[in-house]
Amino acid sequence: QVQLVESGGGLVQAGDSLRLSCAASRLTFSSPAMGWFRQAPGKEREFVSASRWSLTYYADSVKGRFTISRDNAKNTVYLQMNSLKPEDTAVYYCAVSGGGWPLSDDRQYAYWGQGTQVTVSS
Repeated sequence: QVQLVESGGGLVQAGDSLRLSCAASRLTFSSPAMGWFRQAPGKEREFVSASRWSLTYYADSVKGRFTISRDNAKNTVYLQMNSLKPEDTAVYYCAVSGGGWPLSDDRQYAYWGQGTQVTVSS
């Protein structure tokens, strides 16, 4: 069973930065696509960013502020979040794709982490 463990969430002020990490273990395939999604209270889960091979994808709402990166040797994906806004407040989930497209569709992901809370105060 693949396990994903997120870390790095917290309470920050608007304009601050945070770096989320997600370590995957027990993967049976190398260099899978990995993504980040978030869910705010009362809202549906939404795509944030994803990485497959050397390609990266971002939601329009975070483009230019968030950066996804990965260390394939460690099966770890990171999400550097800069210039945070109150509307970025959500539980952030990392996920491993089963191999399909588009990566913005959460149905393409086979494994999910437990989530880490990010709260941005104004």
